[in-house]
Amino acid sequence: MYNLPNILTISRIVVIPVIFLSIYIHSIAWSVLTAVLFIIAAITDYLDGYLARSRNETSAFGRLLDPIADKLLVVSALMIIVANGMVHKISYIPVVVILCREVLVSGLREFLAEVNVGMPVTRLAKWKTAFQMTALSLILLGQTSGVFAWSGEVLLWVAGVLTFVTGYQYFDRGLAYVKGMEGKKVIKDEVKAATRKVIKAAEKVKNAVKDKTKKAVVKRRAAAKKKSSRTSRQK
Repeated sequence: MYNLPNILTISRIVVIPVIFLSIYIHSIAWSVLTAVLFIIAAITDYLDGYLARSRNETSAFGRLLDPIADKLLVVSALMIIVANGMVHKISYIPVVVILCREVLVSGLREFLAEVNVGMPVTRLAKWKTAFQMTALSLILLGQTSGVFAWSGEVLLWVAGVLTFVTGYQYFDRGLAYVKGMEGKKVIKDEVKAATRKVIKAAEKVKNAVKDKTKKAVVKRRAAAKKKSSRTSRQK
């Protein structure tokens, strides 16, 4: 469990409290430290997956912890830039979009995991993550240079758009699965109902045949009895 890829994943969680202190410590030196730690943590997001695949050290623990570490890191950075007023209020829109998307995707993954359906990461989602991490890194460096702050905010809007698109794609995929399951249930119910109707019809035919057979037997017996009675009289 404690291999190098998993240690890198855990390190992203460990640095979060240090990064979060920038809400209370306002200095250029601490801002640079926060940005550097965030950038290193963002790089480990790529490294842990690469090392796990190249060293054949993938594990259930890593698959569980990796998305959790990513979300904790991103949410913490978003709270920092909002709490410190590091972006304009209009830029709260992509911040809210990113937060809502994280909740949405987490819910979808949890639901689909219960029915053993995977939700693989798309190429566009990887681009979204790249823009998101770059934007947050530049914004955290915003106190050192206005260029960083401005370019980071622009990239934050790009990340917000990509986040909305990928969130819709994931939601549409989950909704399609739910509709498919409901459609199968409807078809199954219709088949059951049709089967019951066929069984009832077969039972009616069977009963009708039995009734006709009984009546025919009674008639034959009556005719045979009548014929026997006539024969006896003639003798």
